[in-house]
Amino acid sequence: MTELKLEFQLEKQELPIELDRLLLSFFKASIANYSPELFERLYNKKESVIKTYCWACYLPGARFDADKIRLKENRFTVTFSDADMGELFEFFNAFRMMQKIDYPLQQNSMRLTVVKAQRVPEINESEIIIKMQSSLLVREHRVEDNTDIYYTCEDPEFTEKMKENIKLFLERKQIYLNMDGFSITPVKGKKIVAKVWGRPTNASIGIYRLTGSPRLLNMLQLAGIGSRRSEGHGKWEIIW
Repeated sequence: MTELKLEFQLEKQELPIELDRLLLSFFKASIANYSPELFERLYNKKESVIKTYCWACYLPGARFDADKIRLKENRFTVTFSDADMGELFEFFNAFRMMQKIDYPLQQNSMRLTVVKAQRVPEINESEIIIKMQSSLLVREHRVEDNTDIYYTCEDPEFTEKMKENIKLFLERKQIYLNMDGFSITPVKGKKIVAKVWGRPTNASIGIYRLTGSPRLLNMLQLAGIGSRRSEGHGKWEIIW
């Protein structure tokens, strides 16, 4: 299994507070430049397209102000993975084409300097301990009034709603994996309030125990867990 590591250089040691919007715009620009057909398939405005990729950022010495993120260095990294290996290869090519190009930010700019593939060890166990690399969103969408409810590791519905999120993802992507035995249990979980498209949203971070078949866990390691994975949420790493 493989994931991508992207290293960015910044003109100034700061980023906009809505980092999800910035990086999604960069991903879209990369794909549009590489393949209009793939762009249409992934980002078609006529329908909601569930993605198989997720990503997380490493922001050295980050301090969060009201309107920006201040860094100790003029660089940051993104770890990007995709359960669809063919699609990951296309993202790799798209990112390579964006290297050394200044991407404008508000009164700033960023440049993708390094794109490299790195190995992700395959999971062979049915129980693992993970640490969230980005905030975890567990969502229930209510069709009747078009509203969302977000559950955290402190809520009794957390595990069941997480299962529903994963089942919906598998069904929509026609991925036939057995959910029997899946569970998520907080070990050192913590409720936080994350910004999702500028809106304060209940979320979770910390350490969790995951159980399930190795095939399911391997897929979730690349696709992420929970909701809004393609917007910078739900990526995790194994720590035990």
